[in-house]
Amino acid sequence: MGKMTSTLLAAIFLWSLVTINGEGFPKFGRLVPMESRRTLVTTDSGLITAADVHDGYRGLYHLQFITMEPSSLFLPVLLHTDMLFYVQTGSGTVSYTTEDGTTRVDVERGDIYRLEEGTVFYVRSHPSPMREKLRINAIFDTNNMENPSESFVGAYSNISDLVRGFDEKVLEMGFGVSKEIIRSIEGVKPPSIIPFTPKKNESKKHNWKEGIFEALLGSPTDIINKKKKKTKTKTFNIYSTSPDVENCNGWSIAVTKKEFRSLKGSHFGVFMVNLTEGSMMGPHWNPTATEIAVVIEGQGMVQVVCPSKPSGEGGDTFRCQNTQFRVKEGDLFVVPRYHPMVQISFNNNSFVFVGFSTMVKKNYPQFLVGERSVLQTIERGILEVSFNSSNTTIETLLTSQRESIMLSCTSCAEELERKVEEEVERQKKEEEEARKREEEEARKREEEEEARREEEEARRREEEEEARREEEEARRREEEEAKKREEEEARRREEEEAKKREEEEARRREEEEAKKREEEEARRREEEEARREEEEARRREEEEAKKREEEEARRREEEEAKKKEEEEARRREEEEAKKKEEEATREEEETERREEEEAREREEKEAKRIEEEEAKRREEARMREEEEAKKREEEARRREEEETKKREEEEAKRREEEEAPTTREKEQTTEEKQEAARKEGGGRGWKKGGGRGGEEERRVNKKQKGEEEPTEREREEEQATRRLERQREEIHERERG
Repeated sequence: MGKMTSTLLAAIFLWSLVTINGEGFPKFGRLVPMESRRTLVTTDSGLITAADVHDGYRGLYHLQFITMEPSSLFLPVLLHTDMLFYVQTGSGTVSYTTEDGTTRVDVERGDIYRLEEGTVFYVRSHPSPMREKLRINAIFDTNNMENPSESFVGAYSNISDLVRGFDEKVLEMGFGVSKEIIRSIEGVKPPSIIPFTPKKNESKKHNWKEGIFEALLGSPTDIINKKKKKTKTKTFNIYSTSPDVENCNGWSIAVTKKEFRSLKGSHFGVFMVNLTEGSMMGPHWNPTATEIAVVIEGQGMVQVVCPSKPSGEGGDTFRCQNTQFRVKEGDLFVVPRYHPMVQISFNNNSFVFVGFSTMVKKNYPQFLVGERSVLQTIERGILEVSFNSSNTTIETLLTSQRESIMLSCTSCAEELERKVEEEVERQKKEEEEARKREEEEARKREEEEEARREEEEARRREEEEEARREEEEARRREEEEAKKREEEEARRREEEEAKKREEEEARRREEEEAKKREEEEARRREEEEARREEEEARRREEEEAKKREEEEARRREEEEAKKKEEEEARRREEEEAKKKEEEATREEEETERREEEEAREREEKEAKRIEEEEAKRREEARMREEEEAKKREEEARRREEEETKKREEEEAKRREEEEAPTTREKEQTTEEKQEAARKEGGGRGWKKGGGRGGEEERRVNKKQKGEEEPTEREREEEQATRRLERQREEIHERERG
């Protein structure tokens, strides 16, 4: 895991290290990891990813990697530029159109084929018992466009999008079909790769969809009067051809227009290299070709050397550095022309990569080692001077290696990877040191800036202090001048004040004299007013006394009238109390009757309810018991409250009864005295004074003697209250019963 992490960090570091900015070109990098590809299409039936690479010499290349599940269909597209592809795995059929008709090409693993710009094609993957996917690696020639100054808008367009782009009426008239048919093809857009299983005898059936497709592909119509042709074209298979170089260290092959006539007119060729464990493709460079390679199996190390320029020559288009990086399956790497390179496999795995090379001119790879080394063509003396070495060293350098292309290199990849990791670590340390230096410099700059700010602050404070002192001095002078002005003003005011006081004094004396005269006049008027008020008060007192006498007479008359009214009211109250007593009796009887009827009705209803709800009663017994308990508690509390109230009433009655004998004794004593007085006055008077008249006489006597007794109204109210209490107690007793 640590090795993989360090390798990934090394690849990222080298990627950032070797990128350049060409004047007017996109960023150039040697390596495009598989995970860095852009995803164009992803469905359950397949995947399309893409990558754009630049070789640093005005060469821009667009690659796509098409992966299709078995029995899938890549929908028809229109090519905008030439397309050269290599089949990595699986098998299928590529169908495309030409001026002569429709061509069908069966492809399988290792096949190479080219489609020209303006071609409409689609791809069907074959069923596979092993579920092997059809993988196609394709490169598109963006430098072969008619107007290369325009930006690259895409490698192809979907045919269905082209058809749907037209107005509905145009399609209806163009195809000669109904509006419903046109609307049916303008429905939901399918993805670029869909599952597809051809039906039997499908070629014998013809419908409107096939007619539209055939019209788009150039099949017979009223305008194009050609016979429909279906032909088969052969592909070139790398695995069925003898390698150009082969030994125990591996093999390699390059395919150009000489080997495959379909490449005539194309700017690309195809190559493939298969290195066994612990081998390498010898150091070499391409004088006219750029290589764009894709790793299809294993892992390896790639080292690229930048060509140097003669001393004094400047104006580099881009900054170039020697690079080495590790690649794995699916990674894409680019080696521009004139850049010496070497590819090395690890000791535990083979290293296979296939790619595309530009073919603007004839390219003859130049190797640096072995019998085919370009150094063999240079005189030994020239080499001695060039390498600043002896003849023996040069001779040993040129004759020690017999092989030129596929060489054994045990542990070379591991050693190179270790150096890459060390370089990455060194670079990280340098970056860390540089960061620390920058931080230290930044800290120093901050300290210097802080010191400068402090100096400026001190200088500013001094300037502010100086300005403050000047302001204080100016303010002091202003205050002195203001003080002088105030003193002058005060002196002037004092003079004016003295003058004003003199004038005020004269005016005051005049006012005092006038005031004295006014006071004398006012005192005289007040004396006259007091005399008039005394006379008025005496007159009012006499009137008030007369008025009080009249009021007293009127009050006595009103009291007499009031006594008569009270007597009349007492009589009416007695009658009203009697009526109320009779009404209360009737209400009590009515209440008893209603309660008896209600009790009887409740008993009947209760009996009926008990009979009808006997079953329910058993289930609800517990709840009723709880409710009854609550009722009993409430009844007990209510009885307790009634008992308390009753005790309080009994206590009040007891106190009244205790007080009653004393009152009766007093009455009896009074009656005895009255009896004795009547006897002394004569027996006849006593007889006539019996009954109610005697009672009135006794009340008068008691009143004369100062004794108090309750009025008739009070006694009636007390009796009514007692009757109501007795009624309530009887009602409570009945409820408890």
